[in-house]
Amino acid sequence: QVQLAESGGGLVQPGGSLRLSCEASGLTFSRYGMNWYRQAPGKERDYVAGISSTGGITTYADSVKGRFTISRDNAKNTLYLQMNSLKPEDTAVYYCKVVLLGVFYWGQGTQVTVSS
Repeated sequence: QVQLAESGGGLVQPGGSLRLSCEASGLTFSRYGMNWYRQAPGKERDYVAGISSTGGITTYADSVKGRFTISRDNAKNTLYLQMNSLKPEDTAVYYCKVVLLGVFYWGQGTQVTVSS
């Protein structure tokens, strides 16, 4: 059974940094592209970043480009999101996602709050 577990969220001041992790199990992690999404209160879940199975290709939403970096460690079955220069509008629950045979798998999410 595929399971994704996010961690690393918290409260941070504007301009600060956080590193999120997503530990995957129940799949051959190195074979799949992975994504980060986020959902702010009262809003839809939005795409943040994606990475190919080998890590060679990454994509970002315009709103986070230049501030966030997605990466992965296939030996540890773990996906990361380094978030720098955080802004109050980055406040959201952050989710990792993988698609296997057309089925979407999500983690439980980790809360990121950017506030002074």
